[in-house]
Amino acid sequence: MSATGAIAEEGARGAPTGPWWWTRRRSLVLDAVLALASAVECLLEGISFSHDVGVPPVVGGLLGVPAGASLLLRRRWPVAVVLVSIATTPAEMGFLLGVVGLYTLAASEVPRRITVVLSAASLAGTLVVALARFHQDTAEDGYHPGLWAMIIFSVVMALGLTAPPVLLGLYVGARRRLVESLRERADGLERELSLLADRAEERAVWARNEERTRIAREMHDVVAHRVSLMVVHAAALQAVALKDPEKASKNAGLVGDMGRQALTELREMLGVLRTAPDGAAAPPQPVAAQSERLAAVAAVAAARVRVAAGGPAPDAGDGGPALDGLEDLVGQSRAAGMTVELTAQGEERSYAPDVEQTAYRVVQEALTNVHKHAPGAKTVVRLAHRDAEVALQVENGPPDGGADAGLRLPSGGNGLVGMEERVKALGGVFVSGPTDAGGFRVSAVIPDRR
Repeated sequence: MSATGAIAEEGARGAPTGPWWWTRRRSLVLDAVLALASAVECLLEGISFSHDVGVPPVVGGLLGVPAGASLLLRRRWPVAVVLVSIATTPAEMGFLLGVVGLYTLAASEVPRRITVVLSAASLAGTLVVALARFHQDTAEDGYHPGLWAMIIFSVVMALGLTAPPVLLGLYVGARRRLVESLRERADGLERELSLLADRAEERAVWARNEERTRIAREMHDVVAHRVSLMVVHAAALQAVALKDPEKASKNAGLVGDMGRQALTELREMLGVLRTAPDGAAAPPQPVAAQSERLAAVAAVAAARVRVAAGGPAPDAGDGGPALDGLEDLVGQSRAAGMTVELTAQGEERSYAPDVEQTAYRVVQEALTNVHKHAPGAKTVVRLAHRDAEVALQVENGPPDGGADAGLRLPSGGNGLVGMEERVKALGGVFVSGPTDAGGFRVSAVIPDRR
């Protein structure tokens, strides 16, 4: 309430560097100089007033010095300083005290009603003293200008001593408060920008993690299926190498083709991560740009898998494998020795590209898991076209103990996790688990986003 705008401004800049209530040492020096000048002024005016009223000059001096020196407290107690100046007005002393006190009061954070009351009291006191002094001086000189002339002269003098410091103090106080509000707003914006930068960095980290997960999932879906079939054909090749050389040669060719395709797809994906399109070291790119390039490479790799498997070539606008490639996918597993049955229900139609790709990947990964964990098991792939969704189910029986019983492919444990992430990302439902017959079932329901 008693702090001036200057104090508030300095306090906002940092910790006070001056003693007591002064924020800086130069403020203390300024107030000390003003207080000394005011004390000297009040001392001289107090001695003059003592002569006029007939009291010892020492009395007037003793009263004037502390009154003038009270200006030293103007920043701490501006109301008290103005009250002292009003009290000394009848003694016609404290000109500097009154002007500086009113300025400090108007520039401070004191409520405006108090400022108005004290300013009006100072104005009234100055007006009365000026009127009385003017009347006394004109009477001594034998000059009688008239009542209205004395009133006008007194009003002009009172306003001249009161209005300028009050108006200047109001202006300076308003300006300081405006600067302080702008500084606080700037600080607030800086904090908000810092917070936004932190959040943007967090989102970037999250996006990079999501992108790594997506890349790993794409590599797993595109490459792992091929590698699994390669291992199955290699095992069959080992079994028939001596008994049926013609079949062994055919299986060897299939293994070679699948291995080359898997290496090509893997190199393309890793090339996106390591090099730029011109072959130079890849500079840091926005996550969105990397995502688009990786998605494009994954789509091309998946399309090559379909072409290499003997399926139809995708259209120019094809974004990856689709449901029409399930026959080829099942045929690959049959060629590897798996007993697979594909059934479809409902009217066949097209879905959104990401829905068809996700459905394809679910079946692909489920068949890969059968190759890994249940060799020789009979498998049924069911596809159901519904009104607003597509349903998939891949169910296999228990593994055949006589068919590659000793063959167990390595597994990273990410297949089911990747399938569930894909399906849930489209708002679908994914369920997997063992069956009562000793097999395993994977089910997914994906809504049609088209």
